[in-house]
Amino acid sequence: MTTSSEILSVVASRELAGKRTVFAGIGLPTLAASLAHLTVAPDLEIVYESGVCGAHPSHLPETIADAVLITGAEAVLSMPALFGYVLQGGHIDVGFLGAAQIDRWGNLNSSVIGDWQSPKVRLPGPGGAMEVMANSREVFVVMRRHDPRSFVDELDFCTSPGPDRALADGVTPFGLGVTKVITELGILARGGPGEELRLVALHPGATVEQARAATGWPLKVADDVTVIAPPSEAELRLLREDVDPERVYLR
Repeated sequence: MTTSSEILSVVASRELAGKRTVFAGIGLPTLAASLAHLTVAPDLEIVYESGVCGAHPSHLPETIADAVLITGAEAVLSMPALFGYVLQGGHIDVGFLGAAQIDRWGNLNSSVIGDWQSPKVRLPGPGGAMEVMANSREVFVVMRRHDPRSFVDELDFCTSPGPDRALADGVTPFGLGVTKVITELGILARGGPGEELRLVALHPGATVEQARAATGWPLKVADDVTVIAPPSEAELRLLREDVDPERVYLR
């Protein structure tokens, strides 16, 4: 049986075809980037927030500070060098992030659920996600849950503002912000500032009505919504046997 984590990882990995550098978060982004390196993007350079560039770990890291990331890496930089020269220097094609909430413009919340002063849930926070959002050419987001609590009309707190908010404040953004969101129902996409996320693809069996009901704003739908090909036997074998045989993130 194919799990939700496997489906999300495989579909997200395909979106990295033709990309050269990816700033990967821990978890599903790491799974997707690692699988893409073995399939659609053999020249992909994976960069981690801990300063590791061109990571070639022998097995999946459990945190961004896992020593396994250093073994075989192309370079290990200080944090100022990583953020000042690599990220802010415009060298990242795709920033790969996760979040607790996302809105129609691709702004992200990973700080609190509920009121800031008295939240229902306090989350880990952004780490370097704000810098990734601001300085990557585009950002992909993987969301384990597609429901109105995660896809909201208004964020409880904006942790990582996208380029639309930057433009509203008179700042010209470097990149496009969030362009792809991969979920358990399908793929939402936008071209850049000024555009809302819209449904462009569905997993087999999912429907437009399901996606709209699971989204906290009136979801726009592309004229030609495609059906996503399910993970192939080859993709699943690589993911299970080569990328994450110990099931660090697969569940």
